[in-house]
Amino acid sequence: GFVDISRIKLKIDPRHEWQQMYHEAWALQKEHFWRKDLLNIDWDLIYKRYQKLLVKVKTRSEFSDLMWEMQGELGTSHCYEMMGNYNRAGLGIAFARLGAYFIYDSKKQSYKINRILKGDSWLTAAASPLTAMGVRLKEQDQLLAVDGVPFKKASDLYELLENKALMKIELTVQRNNSKIKEKVVVKTSQTMSGAWYREWVNNNKKYVHEISKGKLGYVHIPDMGPNGYAEFYRHFVSETQFEGLVVDVRFNGGGHVSQHLLKVLAQKVIGFDETRHQGIEKYPFYAPGVLVALANEYSGSDGDIFPHSFKLMKLGKLIGKRTWGGVIGINGQYSLRDGTLVTQPEYSFWFKDNEWNVENYGVDPDIEVDITPEDYSNNKDPQLECAIQVALADLKKNPSVKFSPTYYPDLSIPKKLVKL
Repeated sequence: GFVDISRIKLKIDPRHEWQQMYHEAWALQKEHFWRKDLLNIDWDLIYKRYQKLLVKVKTRSEFSDLMWEMQGELGTSHCYEMMGNYNRAGLGIAFARLGAYFIYDSKKQSYKINRILKGDSWLTAAASPLTAMGVRLKEQDQLLAVDGVPFKKASDLYELLENKALMKIELTVQRNNSKIKEKVVVKTSQTMSGAWYREWVNNNKKYVHEISKGKLGYVHIPDMGPNGYAEFYRHFVSETQFEGLVVDVRFNGGGHVSQHLLKVLAQKVIGFDETRHQGIEKYPFYAPGVLVALANEYSGSDGDIFPHSFKLMKLGKLIGKRTWGGVIGINGQYSLRDGTLVTQPEYSFWFKDNEWNVENYGVDPDIEVDITPEDYSNNKDPQLECAIQVALADLKKNPSVKFSPTYYPDLSIPKKLVKL
């Protein structure tokens, strides 16, 4: 017959499990670190040194601290220990998001919609639920109640949204310039990061277009993975219509596609294609013209490699702050007994100008520009402003290739042959 595996009971002794996990993590580094000699680190000595502390570890969190210290002896980026069985925190309260700012009116005991985030309407996690089909609320409209519960004080809306993320709720609303109260059902979100990101990028793009008077385009690359690749092409194909391009890799979380983006950006206009009915097109069609790049201290991994290569290839000036400084890549395919993910630095980058020195240092910008707390408070971006001015100056000094033929082919019959 069948074996009822639900009757199997397992008792785990954390101390013995931590001993096993410690040994496995140490051995994985020994066998997979990018250099067999581990850069002359005495890895056996490291094992003994931290093993002595295992007997003092009393919680999973303390074990994690010990693991980070042990693997930290490698002095190398991407050397992680995470996602273990901590059992130290509950699920928390799933707070619902509506993707809007509200102002409480104590006289009317209602919330006026002051601002709605404009994200991607086709992605539920990147758009305000208030703009959904059948709801269509707008700024200046009023919220009167949530699930039939009216407001009495300024904190009521947020208290009524507790533990209602990703759920359908009923809002009693009154649209601007209307005396009719109506009820609409919205499905809330758990995060509005997607909508915030889309609004930030679109505002940056609009700002670059306006300040440069239509001469510069703008793209932001959030990471060097599938999402960043998609974001790049979402904007790049239209932004190359301008004479220059601001390439923003601030906050870039890394990945593996930098070389593909660089080869696209390295294209230069070498000719034009004239047509009778479709106008004139540059060749290559997506050659971006004058370039300038932005990076900051949150640009890391392949987000380090991209700005360093951008400088090395002399594609344009790099502006911002020194990058994170971690360019030894990982696979991340190994886990320990309790589900802990451990990574072994396996791919170390060497460059012809400074060899191994992007690791543990980062990439210096050509022009260093900081963003102060006052700048953030006043909604200013001096790094972006500097990038625009540098690109415009470069464009003035090195204008884009113009379509300026000195002649057109003459295919008429030579005059001396006309009589024939």
